[in-house]
Amino acid sequence: MTYNKPPMTVDALIDQLMERGLSIDDTERARRYLRHIGYYRLSPYLIPFQQRGGSHIIRRGTTLDDVINLYVFDRDLRQIVMDALERVEIAVRASLSDYMSNTYTNPHWYLDVRHFANGDKHAGFLQLVEETCDEQLRSKPDPGQDNLEHRSALEHYLTKYASPELPPSWLMIETLTLGQLRGVYSNLKARHDKTEIAAVVGLTQPVLESWLQTYVRVRNICAHHGRLWNVGLGVYPAIPTSSKVRWLEVEGALPEASQKRLYPVLVSLQSILATVSPHSHWSHRLQRLVDSRPAMNLRGMGIPADWTSDPFWRRHLET
Repeated sequence: MTYNKPPMTVDALIDQLMERGLSIDDTERARRYLRHIGYYRLSPYLIPFQQRGGSHIIRRGTTLDDVINLYVFDRDLRQIVMDALERVEIAVRASLSDYMSNTYTNPHWYLDVRHFANGDKHAGFLQLVEETCDEQLRSKPDPGQDNLEHRSALEHYLTKYASPELPPSWLMIETLTLGQLRGVYSNLKARHDKTEIAAVVGLTQPVLESWLQTYVRVRNICAHHGRLWNVGLGVYPAIPTSSKVRWLEVEGALPEASQKRLYPVLVSLQSILATVSPHSHWSHRLQRLVDSRPAMNLRGMGIPADWTSDPFWRRHLET
């Protein structure tokens, strides 16, 4: 097929939305939303309000506020998820670096290919670290308000020490993206190393590998401000079978229809937070946000109506 749809002005898009049944009382306000958010970004949030049949006709009584409120909800959801992902990512970084450095009494353990299962992947990883260091040396230090140059810890190492050429583990690990962090962990050769690193964040080795893979996808969506509330992730967290991993406790609390939705991701994040940030009120914030939306939006995320009754959630929500 050849794409031949012409671009449409903001006013033409407003007319189209109204022709399809969307109630718009304030056209100037609608114009501002479409101008600064964009029709393409808003259009997926129209889908739950459309009549069945693929005609794009919107159900009677649907207002622009209904659509915008769903858009804002999704933005708030991304922020909450990113908050949890930040804590999880930092905890995994610390666990990996601390364990390997101390177990092998070597702050540069990652330079030794014997720790890794795939030598080619390890070589590619080292090249990545080298490129990051070269880029750091080429860039200028950030000047502070006092006109002094504030060098990063990485730059301090690279300009002060000649050997080893690359930085110690605790500096190297901070340069990695979540995807690269997952790659380093997955490529470790010794299973007992993976097991001990995972245990620090309350997981088993296969569960951590699976969850990190999912988190890379979720973080990319959030970082690019994409739709999260009802998107198909394509990769979902493994359901733990070990009693060592905190998980939903009521039988049937994760119905099959929910397993390919966002809900198991939210459960997995709370599972790790219970270990790495036990006094966090993340679950309270999640509950307040979820309770602000109708059941239609809960189904989009795969969240059961009685989700807070599970002891897994209740013990966090009651503290």
